[in-house]
Amino acid sequence: MAKRDYYEILGVPRDADLVVVKKAYRKLALQYHPDKNPGDKEAEEKFKEAAEAYEVLSDADKKARYDRYGHAGVGQSGGFTGGMTMDDIFQQFGDIFGDSGSPFESFFGGARTRTRSRGQRGGNVRIKVALTLEEIATGVTKRIKVKKQVSCDTCGGTGAKDSSSVQTCSTCRGAGYVRQVRNTFLGQMQTTVTCPTCNGSGQQVTANCPKCKGQGSVAGEEIIEIEIPAGVEESMQLSMRGKGHAGTNGGPAGDLLINIEEKPHDSLQRDGMNLIHELYVNFADAALGTSVEVPTIEGRVKIKVPPGTQSGKIFRLQGKGLPSVQAYGVGDQLIHVNVWTPKKVNEEERELLEKLKEMPNFHPQPGKSEKTFFEKMKDYFK
Repeated sequence: MAKRDYYEILGVPRDADLVVVKKAYRKLALQYHPDKNPGDKEAEEKFKEAAEAYEVLSDADKKARYDRYGHAGVGQSGGFTGGMTMDDIFQQFGDIFGDSGSPFESFFGGARTRTRSRGQRGGNVRIKVALTLEEIATGVTKRIKVKKQVSCDTCGGTGAKDSSSVQTCSTCRGAGYVRQVRNTFLGQMQTTVTCPTCNGSGQQVTANCPKCKGQGSVAGEEIIEIEIPAGVEESMQLSMRGKGHAGTNGGPAGDLLINIEEKPHDSLQRDGMNLIHELYVNFADAALGTSVEVPTIEGRVKIKVPPGTQSGKIFRLQGKGLPSVQAYGVGDQLIHVNVWTPKKVNEEERELLEKLKEMPNFHPQPGKSEKTFFEKMKDYFK
C-alpha cells in the first residue's frame, strides 16, 4: 500500500515552518497516544505514522530530500512502522512530552513501565552505489557487503559476561525511572526522570563480556540487500533504518545512508527525466533526408531525418526517457541533430565544394524557397 504524504498526515502546508510542524505533531500525538488509547491498534498506527512524518519534516535536510524525491529520498524501511518501536519514538521525541515521554503521567498519577535502552545509538554508515542509466530506468536490487560495527555474538549485544552478570537496578528496581520531588513557589511538584544509575534500562551489568569489553558490538560486516527505486538521481541519498553501526551497551543501531552515483553512458546524457543523444549527419543526408538508427535506453530504434534538416534540429521520442522517482510519469529522449563539417578534404572534394560555394543559393537566404537550390544542384550535376 502506498505511503501517505507526510504533510497530509500532519495536516500542514508544504511551506510550514518547524513551529507549525511541531505543534501539529504534538496535537496528533496527544490524540493517539497509547496511554489515552490502551489496546487500540488503529490509534497506535496513527501515532507511529505521525511520528514518522514529524521525524522527516522537522529535519531540514530530510525535509528537503522529501520535497524533491518523495518517500524514496528519506528511507526504505517503512519508517517507524517498519524499524522503530514505541520506546524508540518516546526516546527520540521525548522533548515533545517532557522528561518522562508521557503527557498523561500527571493526570493518572504514574508512568507506564517503559524500559529504555541504557546504551547509545550506533553511528550511521555511508556508502556509494554507482548505477547505469539502464538500472536507473527500471530500478534495481543490489547486494552490498558493508563493513561496520555489528552486535556481539557472544553476549547478544548486552555487553554482559553472562546472564548472571545482569541484575535488576538497585536504584529504580527495574522500572527505568525514578520520581523526584521539587520545591517550587507553587509548592512541591513530583516529576519522573530517567534513572541515573542504569540510564533507563532497569538493569545493571556487573561483569563485562570478554569479547566486546562491555560495548555490545564488535567490528564486522554484513551483506545488505538494497532496493533502489527507478528514477533516482546523482547525489540523491537513500536511507535504511537500523542498518548502520550497532549501538553500544544495547543501544539501537544507526542508519545506512546510500549516496547514488550515475555511471557515464556511451551515447546518452541525462537531463532530469529526459535523455539526450547527439546525432551527427553529413550535409548530403541532411539535405536529401535519410533514415538512421539511434540508441535508446531500451535498445536501438530507427528514425527518419527529413530533407532539409538543419543543424540544431531536435527530434523527440516520447516516453523514451527516465521515470520519475515519485512515479509522476516518464521523460522523453531528445535527438539533437548536428550537421557534420569535415575537418579535412581531398582535392576532388575541395573542387566540388568550391563550385557549390559559387552558386547563389548555396548561402542561407531567409524567405526564399529551398526547392530552387536543390533544382539547380540537380541541373548542375546532369
